[in-house]
Amino acid sequence: MTRMLGALPLLAFVALAFGIPAVAMVAGAFTVEGSPGFGNLALTMRGGYLLALGNSVKLSAVVAVLGAVLGTFLAQAVVTSRSRALREAVLTASGVLANFGGVPLAFFWVATLGNSGVISHLLGLPSGTLFTFWGLALVYLYFSVPLMVLVIAPALDGLRPQWREAAANNGATSWQYWRYVALPVLTPGLLGGVVLLFGAAFAAYATASAMGAGTVLPLVTLKIAAALSGDVQTGFENVGLALSLDMVLVAALVMAVYLPLQRRSTRWLQ
Repeated sequence: MTRMLGALPLLAFVALAFGIPAVAMVAGAFTVEGSPGFGNLALTMRGGYLLALGNSVKLSAVVAVLGAVLGTFLAQAVVTSRSRALREAVLTASGVLANFGGVPLAFFWVATLGNSGVISHLLGLPSGTLFTFWGLALVYLYFSVPLMVLVIAPALDGLRPQWREAAANNGATSWQYWRYVALPVLTPGLLGGVVLLFGAAFAAYATASAMGAGTVLPLVTLKIAAALSGDVQTGFENVGLALSLDMVLVAALVMAVYLPLQRRSTRWLQ
C-alpha cells in the first residue's frame, strides 16, 4: 500500500498529461455536429485522408527497415573498431543527429538537393527529385540511422568474443555464427529499433511541413494540421481528432505485432 501511495504523483501526472487528452480525442472523434456518430472516422477512410494515412504507413515502414539495416551495419563497424576516438565520435554525432529534425533539417536538404540545391546543380538532377516519396525517405533516414546506431550499439557490445570463438571451434562459418548465435541475441534490440524508427517517422511533422511535402506526398500529420487550421468539410470539424485516433490505432497494431515477436525472441535466449 505504501508503494502505491508513492506512485500516486506519477499516476496523477500520467492521467493529466495523457489520460485527459486521450479521452478528449476519442470523444471528439465520435462526435459529429454535436451528436455521437462514426461520420468522422468514415471520412478518414476515403479520399485524400485514406491516401495520406497509407502514404504515412508506407513511408514509415520503408524508413524503419532501411534505417534499421543501415544503422546496424554502421553500429557494428563502430563497435568492432579498435579506435576509441572513432567510436566516441560516431556515438556523439549519432546523439546529435538523432535529434536533428524539423525546419533546420528541411532547410539543409532543400539547400543541398532542392530544385536550386548545390548538389542538384552540380549533378544536374531533375527538378523535384527531393520532393518525392524516396526523397522524403532519404531526409527521414538522416535522423533514423543515427537513432538506430544508439539503440543497437549496446546490444552489439553484448556479443561476447568467446561466442564467436566457440562457434568457430565447432566448425561454424561466419554466416552460421550470425544466423544461429548473434541474430537471436540481437533480435529484441532489432525489433525494438524498427518499432522506434517507425514511430518516429510516422509521427514526424515539422520536417515534411517545412519541405512542403503535402503538395506532392500527403501525410496524415499534415492532414491533421490542415484540419486543425480549419481546412475541413462543414459538419466534420473533428476530423483531425479522428485522424489522430487512426494514428493511435496504427501504432497499437504495430505494437500488437511487435510484442509477441519480442517475447518469442526473448525465449530464444533462455
